[in-house]
Amino acid sequence: MQKRVRFDFEFHFTNGGSLTGQDFRLDIDGDDISDQALVDHIIADLRLLLVGQTRIVNKEIIAEAHKRKPLVATGQGSKLIDLSHTIENGLVTYKGLPAPIVCDYLSRENSRHLYEAGTEFQIGKIEMVTNTGTYLDCPFHRYEHGKDLSEVGLDAFTDLEGTVIHVPHTDTLAITAEHLQQHEIRNRAILIYTGWADFWNTEAYYEHHPFLTADAAVYLRDCGAKLVGIDSHNIDDTTGKSRPVHTTLLGADILIVEHLCNLALLPPTGFTFSATPPKFKGVGTFPVRALAKVY
Repeated sequence: MQKRVRFDFEFHFTNGGSLTGQDFRLDIDGDDISDQALVDHIIADLRLLLVGQTRIVNKEIIAEAHKRKPLVATGQGSKLIDLSHTIENGLVTYKGLPAPIVCDYLSRENSRHLYEAGTEFQIGKIEMVTNTGTYLDCPFHRYEHGKDLSEVGLDAFTDLEGTVIHVPHTDTLAITAEHLQQHEIRNRAILIYTGWADFWNTEAYYEHHPFLTADAAVYLRDCGAKLVGIDSHNIDDTTGKSRPVHTTLLGADILIVEHLCNLALLPPTGFTFSATPPKFKGVGTFPVRALAKVY
């Protein structure tokens, strides 16, 4: 049975005036919708500007046939997909590198002595190597005089048109230039989906993982890729000491994102990719919240 939401609302505008609605009804996709999602939808649907304080009251989900196209989750005709692994205390991302320590610098209990009754805060403390979780590599990671995170422009890792290339690890671990042909590459984020993320946080994840070959890196460089990501332990073959993919891509200012996940949820094209690190000076690798916006 399709669902609709019935509610009253009151919007106040920052330049004065207000708008109210009683017994308002909207189609929804699913069994529930948050007050904030309702507010966002009304603002977008009525093309309202300068909206300030808002209030949703008397909200009720009712079983009723839809009257118009169902409301999508974001209210904007697109869907956000998280492509990052969760970082937690003790998580091993790369064998041989220390796991992060996530703890309190100031606990809520200790903070109570600093503030008035009923007020408390937590300040966290994190100790970790930069190769932790899902992370982005920029040229400084490989090259002493390459751009570090503070020097890479926002357009290098934000809202890039994306292409997913499926190369299952059950078929091959070595991803060659031939696997990348007949795909849209230029000025795009190229995400290699191997299925290896299924082994995340297990012993199997660190050994005999999928990787790009040297000729694949040259092909991506010559075709004008902007960023290359993979859902594997490393974009290079780690059985030896050579790292030709990092050398080729970062040498051409093509960013790398490793340890992605949820790539199975993406279409081959028709999405944008973002992987935003903090603006650190003198750092070439750092965890990101990688995501795709499917439209």
